[in-house]
Amino acid sequence: MVRACVVSLLLLATACPGPGTAVTSPGGGGPGSGSGPRGGGGSGTSHVDGGGGGAVAIDNSCPAPGCVYHGGIVGGAYFTCLSAGAGSCFHFGARCAPADGCMFDAASKAYRRCDAPSEGQCAAFGKPCQPAGGCAFDPTDGLHRSCEAWSGGACTRWGAVCKP
Repeated sequence: MVRACVVSLLLLATACPGPGTAVTSPGGGGPGSGSGPRGGGGSGTSHVDGGGGGAVAIDNSCPAPGCVYHGGIVGGAYFTCLSAGAGSCFHFGARCAPADGCMFDAASKAYRRCDAPSEGQCAAFGKPCQPAGGCAFDPTDGLHRSCEAWSGGACTRWGAVCKP
């Protein structure tokens, strides 16, 4: 059991290398291939000679986790989403508040500016708003979908599922 936990932690730690990691081109590590370690905290992007003489940028940084609404919690709450797809978050982390301050209000079934965020919930809602990115929580099925038309913070025409 302990061995399985250690292996899992090692896999998680190495799954996303982040900035400052060695990057090699598909052709192997010849001169100008970009192989070898990079110096100090770069941007997470390496430039590799793609074989035709032009440099190809390879982004080896991790995507930032999002802060998503989970309607299954009493009163609903926002959590850091560690893994998502097909309109749902599969692995939740700590409670959070969206950076834009626009949160889903389960009572009105609309998005409203949160004037007092606390532990992933909103203690005081303000004016209607639209979440950044256009991917919103659909209270009818609990999935996140693109919203094609807004009115007063509520989506009036839902589109396809999207990654929260």
